Amino acid sequence: MAGAAASGFVLGGSLIIAIGAQNAFILRQGLVRSHVFIVCLIAAFSDAALIAAGVAGLGTIVARSPSLISIVTLGGAAFLTGYALLAFRRALHPHGLEAAERTAGSLWAAVTTCLALTFLNPHVYLDTVLLIGGISGGYEGAARTAFGAGACVASFVWFFGLGYGARLLAPVFAKPIAWRVLDIIIGLIMAALAVGLLLRFLNG
Repeated sequence: MAGAAASGFVLGGSLIIAIGAQNAFILRQGLVRSHVFIVCLIAAFSDAALIAAGVAGLGTIVARSPSLISIVTLGGAAFLTGYALLAFRRALHPHGLEAAERTAGSLWAAVTTCLALTFLNPHVYLDTVLLIGGISGGYEGAARTAFGAGACVASFVWFFGLGYGARLLAPVFAKPIAWRVLDIIIGLIMAALAVGLLLRFLNG
């Protein structure tokens, strides 16, 4: 069981570390120290729920529902495009860390954005429900549960490490230019993901 849990942890960690919309959002929340705990908790629990669903066999159902995948793809592309535009607008008028902290959004905005970046992103389903869920099929009984648990733990470790570890970069982001660069990078990531989703929908 320990080996299965370790395998799940490594796989979950390798999939989640890639820079994406969810990670970029949590990094920014960590830098401005705004609702860090709650967004990390939401992201980690969401991942854990999807991983559990995949291990339980939901991946097969999702794979057989192209209409559901299409809806999520289009919704995700629209949301990511809007978030990219907001990031580019922030880049036009960058502020230092203290100003960014003062202008941080509300808890409701943070929660809804985190949920949208999680559940309107088809890549999340591919990584958690389909890929992790599919690989877990190679394990039986308690070992399969341990594999899924290891992947869930990786999500918690990564998101909380990213959210609270971002504070170590505070000296760098004391200058407005650093925020301009970050928001441009975030905008480009979001825009690239949106384009990728649209291309996948059009070619699907």
